[in-house]
Amino acid sequence: MVNYSHLYPPIEPYVQHSLQVDSTHSLHIEECGNPEGIPVLFVHGGPGGGYGPVHRQFFDPNAYRIVLFDQRGCGQSRPHACLTNNTTAHLIEDIEKIRRHLKIDQWLLFGGSWGSTLSLLYAQSYPERTLGLILRGIFLCRDEDVNWFYQQGADRFYPEYWKDFIAPVDEEKRGNMIESYYELLTSDNEIARMRAAEAWSVWEGRTSNLQTDPDVVNHFGDPFHALAMARIECHYFRHQAFIEDNQILKHADRIAHLPITIVHGRYDMVCPVNQAFELAEQLPEADLIICSHSGHSAMEEEISLSLVKATDAFAEQLEAS
Repeated sequence: MVNYSHLYPPIEPYVQHSLQVDSTHSLHIEECGNPEGIPVLFVHGGPGGGYGPVHRQFFDPNAYRIVLFDQRGCGQSRPHACLTNNTTAHLIEDIEKIRRHLKIDQWLLFGGSWGSTLSLLYAQSYPERTLGLILRGIFLCRDEDVNWFYQQGADRFYPEYWKDFIAPVDEEKRGNMIESYYELLTSDNEIARMRAAEAWSVWEGRTSNLQTDPDVVNHFGDPFHALAMARIECHYFRHQAFIEDNQILKHADRIAHLPITIVHGRYDMVCPVNQAFELAEQLPEADLIICSHSGHSAMEEEISLSLVKATDAFAEQLEAS
């Protein structure tokens, strides 16, 4: 069981929005905390993961105007698990549409895993709209980073879980797991599609915590969550996340002036810690915190405590300036 004692108490949104961003997609958005507070956007992982109520609790509700949203195709956004017009460029512009819709001038971005990827890419596109970044479980989304988790690397640490992950794929097709999974996840065979979605998502759920958490695995295995997570992740990774090779590090100079905190688990098997280190090397003013007893999940006690400290510190610094 996850210990939530060092997070802020649970809160409810004071308003929810449904924002139609194009002819296909409608985004679910909520706001909670202080309407006059520091605007902060929670950027969830995946892509395709959606946000949950616990994600409101990383922020002091008296200090922050907390905005959370489900990216295209997942959570309460519609249509569910839809891949049409679902690219990184679309998501970056969705964030900007949300900012304008909510009449926010500048905001802090808070994102982990794929949420760190998208936060960095948004900030590089709109540095003038970004107050700062609090990032966890850095994912640079290069071929080497994707291959580590879906082809060769993490399999050596979790051979029994890897066996279940590769099971839906015919043996002769396992040389390219992303391509083979894409075939299954976009096939007309609903049984094969759902079996593949569950195996894909459960692999991530089992490996996200330093000690595998059954509650996390059950959440990742839920068919509604798994279908969006698996289809959208595989779609993005098959297309190199729709970004140029090593794009984030190449353009790090665009955000080097911003206050940035990076929190990463030493034993992160989903997004190994070298990615956080390489990013910090390009951002010499950033604060890199490596959690020595943690894996990938934001809910690892050491990581979540570091994230709450980071949001508190940002609020204090902004108030003092």
